[in-house]
Amino acid sequence: MSAHLPTPDADAQAHSDRLRALVKARVAAAGGAIPFSRYMELALYAPGLGYYSAGARKFGAEGDFVTSPELGPTFAECVAQCAALVFEQLGGQADFLELGGGSGAFAEAALRRLQELDALPAQYLILEPSADLRERQQARLREALAPEVYARVRWLNGPPEQQWRGFLFANEVIDALPTPRFAVRGGEVFEEFVALGADGELVRVEQPADAMLHAAVRHVERDIGAPFAEGYRSELLPQLPYWIQAVGGLLVDGAMLYVDYGYPRREYYLPERSDGTLVCHYRHRAHGDPFHLPGLTDITAFVDFTALAEAGVGAGFDLAGYCAQASFLLNSGLAERLAVIEAIADPVERHRRTNEVKRLTLPGEMGERFQAMAFQRGVDIRPVFARGDLSRRL
Repeated sequence: MSAHLPTPDADAQAHSDRLRALVKARVAAAGGAIPFSRYMELALYAPGLGYYSAGARKFGAEGDFVTSPELGPTFAECVAQCAALVFEQLGGQADFLELGGGSGAFAEAALRRLQELDALPAQYLILEPSADLRERQQARLREALAPEVYARVRWLNGPPEQQWRGFLFANEVIDALPTPRFAVRGGEVFEEFVALGADGELVRVEQPADAMLHAAVRHVERDIGAPFAEGYRSELLPQLPYWIQAVGGLLVDGAMLYVDYGYPRREYYLPERSDGTLVCHYRHRAHGDPFHLPGLTDITAFVDFTALAEAGVGAGFDLAGYCAQASFLLNSGLAERLAVIEAIADPVERHRRTNEVKRLTLPGEMGERFQAMAFQRGVDIRPVFARGDLSRRL
């Protein structure tokens, strides 16, 4: 499976070997097996070694994948338009909270657009667990933004601990939450664990699911109206309601916007998707082996947007809408941004920016594969989902 993937240099290989050794030690300490979700947590977030915790470049052409904000400013400018609608309704002392700041490209473009709209938040908060990424974000924004705008930016180690008002945004965050994987055998629910094989290497094994995962799987079966077939395997996030409550529960007035790749539940758990949605990325190549080069490889699972809707409503918010990324951008000022792009004098830059919009919106690119879901409390952003709303599919 890994034959088509690039070979890492010696330093990168040594880094991955150190993380693999850590995982093996944790497996041994746990008595011989750890849940797959724990393995995924170590592979992505182990201090100094995990994919998102270490210092390798991950975003853009030099990294492992390209996110919407890395293509150019258009995506962030449209999200800023949505945030401005919230800030207008809330008045002063409203904050913008970005979960996971990536390279800082999103914050740079969003803050510039908010300044143009005269809608700067009181604070622009970035929840960034990676010390390396935080340093890169600080350097980029310090250089790119006017001092009075940069002064509004603050970095957080965890979610706000006091009640706040404003706009919460997360792009490709939920897909990277460490996820349990389940399998159905003989009508019973099992959880996937990671153990050591006879050769001492990492292997996947199954153990009876605990009560929480068992109940979550049965809930899905009731909702889709059929039991899972023998051998069916997939991902499920029973902890998602707790995570939503942790990051957004203290947002007393405002909106939350999540953009990610995924499906409504009935499409997520189609019979033909019998091995789940887990996907790994290394150097712009997708593969299916989560044990290949741990610490150098991104591991993600698609998002069950029905589960996200349940979690948001369960946290006390109203569902504002759900639509494809292309529809969200069109409803959030994309036509105006296109007019600006078409007026660019430099033909090379105009062509690059036009291609940016195509990648963000075309069905074969990011336009339909990525979807947007928003929740509201004390504000109304339903106009952002007036065209193309897919809530009926949930």
